[in-house]
Amino acid sequence: MKFSVKTWSKSNGTTARTGVFQLGNCPQIETPALLLSTRKGLPHFISPDLLPSLPLPDSSLLHVSPLHFMEGISSKTISSIGGLHKMLGLHDFGFAAVARDSIQCLPECSATNKIGASFETPCGRLLIKPADYMGLISSLRPNLWATLADEVPAWVSKKRNQTSVDRTVKWLDECIALSPAGGVAFGAIVGGSDIEERRRCAQEVVKRNVSGYWIGGFGFGESTDERPALLSAVIGSLPKDGPRLISGLGLPEEVLQGVAAGIDLFDSTYIYHLTIGGFALTFPLYNKIYVSDLKKTGMGIYQTKINLKATVYRKDATPIVESCCCYTCQNHTKAYINHLLNVHEMLAQILLEIHNTHHYLGFFRSIREAIKEGRFEQFREMFTEKRRNHLAEVAVSA
Repeated sequence: MKFSVKTWSKSNGTTARTGVFQLGNCPQIETPALLLSTRKGLPHFISPDLLPSLPLPDSSLLHVSPLHFMEGISSKTISSIGGLHKMLGLHDFGFAAVARDSIQCLPECSATNKIGASFETPCGRLLIKPADYMGLISSLRPNLWATLADEVPAWVSKKRNQTSVDRTVKWLDECIALSPAGGVAFGAIVGGSDIEERRRCAQEVVKRNVSGYWIGGFGFGESTDERPALLSAVIGSLPKDGPRLISGLGLPEEVLQGVAAGIDLFDSTYIYHLTIGGFALTFPLYNKIYVSDLKKTGMGIYQTKINLKATVYRKDATPIVESCCCYTCQNHTKAYINHLLNVHEMLAQILLEIHNTHHYLGFFRSIREAIKEGRFEQFREMFTEKRRNHLAEVAVSA
């Protein structure tokens, strides 16, 4: 793994930065960057032959949950094949393994104990011990993996937060001791909504031999207002030259909040949830005015996204976004995707995931440009203000 910081934001009150990140045979990418959510190593609806239709190299980082392989093909079989890269034939992609995936493998803190972390999975509730987890990592051979963590929601007691940090640090030591040759370890940082515990966990992780930092425990009930202080407590305790990966921040506003705090990599399931709901991203990108027919008809149309299941698109022969150069917008119309959604044809999700991935990677590109030009804070304020104003208008007209 190679990582270096290239640009720091010149805006006051923000520690946003751009950098260059390279993982295994994966081409060099710029940060802040998005890790694409996958199911057993592949995007949920995009097959390997369609991956080249996504923007490269921005789409070459893939998130995978080792817990997905608790069912189906065994980890021993994958190991005998030679790991995920050889099994899937994705030699030029980088895999980042994190136990949590926010779709099917959710932490269940009430059942977690000192032996291991509990997760709700398609196989039921499972208790994953550090040795079990590292066995999966050894078989899958991802380029990057985060250590096992005891993630807790925002409403737990101070004592439970302390226990969470103690267990996470203990499991970190166990995971490092069992770590296979090759692969890059990211130390897990938790602490719930307790600022002091967040800081303590970060300080303990820094003492260990890790190559980067995975910040967990977000997206579990903390408010938008308390998140900056929690992020600041963690980032302030980390060295400036280490890459930082976070889970649980997926909405555009949340990503901007994370970037402002100094996060480099985002593991997000936002694209999946949009796609499965029949939504397409349409918001304007920095230095690009995407023109879309967003008439207020009360049919589920939204400034950030549009609901292509709505009947208003039944005869709409225009692309999702006029200026978008993704495969979907270049070859298909809203009317066609509306038809596919209404007859429950899987091609609808394939086309939507291609567009949404393309658009969201463009959003990250806009963020990087804004940081380089010293205009990140203005970009962030403009984006959130326009979004807030639009939501207010919708509320008034409803």
